[in-house]
Amino acid sequence: MDQGDIRQRQPLSKILALTIKTGIIKSNLIPMFAGLTLSLYTYQYGLLEKLPDIIFALIGSILVIGAAGAFNNLYDRDIDAIMQRTKNRPTVTGEINPKVVLWLAIFMSIFGILALSLTTMLAAFLGFLGLFFYVIPYTMLSKRKTVYNTEIGSISGAMPPLIGWAAIHPDITHPAILGLFVISIIWQMPHFYAIAIRKHDEYKAANVPMLPVVKGVKRTYIQTNIYLIILIGSSFLFSSLSIGLMLVALLLSVIWLGISIYGYKRMDSEKWAKSLFIYSLIHMTILFSTVIIYSLMGIIFDL
Repeated sequence: MDQGDIRQRQPLSKILALTIKTGIIKSNLIPMFAGLTLSLYTYQYGLLEKLPDIIFALIGSILVIGAAGAFNNLYDRDIDAIMQRTKNRPTVTGEINPKVVLWLAIFMSIFGILALSLTTMLAAFLGFLGLFFYVIPYTMLSKRKTVYNTEIGSISGAMPPLIGWAAIHPDITHPAILGLFVISIIWQMPHFYAIAIRKHDEYKAANVPMLPVVKGVKRTYIQTNIYLIILIGSSFLFSSLSIGLMLVALLLSVIWLGISIYGYKRMDSEKWAKSLFIYSLIHMTILFSTVIIYSLMGIIFDL
């Protein structure tokens, strides 16, 4: 089919949105703002006082995350063509030229990191680090070679709250932001394991060594519960800032472990994985929304 004919059916805006993965950009902006607002509250900055930094953090994060998505789409065209959920990406169908994707990713990387540098150099470095880990260690070196690809990829996936925090205050040693960072890392394993179980046949066909594909569901269940126990322990990192936030994080994680244990015993693997996947979205939405609301209320109250 002629490339021009395809473009007539799909607007350029949608092609670009799929290429840079706008859905992933949006989902990553929530933890970024959680880190940002938590930093504002912790160091008692006003919203207007830090408005330029907030704007540059938003722009920079969008560009860097979008660049990572574009690089990933470009590199994974061969396996994306095999998997049902990715076979219609523009980089697979030919709706966008690979050279265009490459230059788009390069320019977004440069301007994204520059935008973050207008907040703090630490935020810019973290943005670069997140991009680097996603493209090189994860996409190029581990995704197709090891069952620990999820763990390696989780490092870049947990960068947004650090970037948001560092954009306001260039010190990421506070227990609260370390708590958000650790939770963001650990959360990804049960979440992506659940996806891998549900898409088992697709990952197997593409020869991507996801844990359930290589080691089976029982091993995945055991490893999921280990990470959920670590997630429960990570909740206590909030205690130095807010007992309320600590209790919310603790409760959400305990419920998740309960769903995992109960569901594994009572459901088939498909339904168990679906329940974990759905709850993972609920967990992260509630936790990060609570952090944002708590922080903003604290800022307003202080003012």
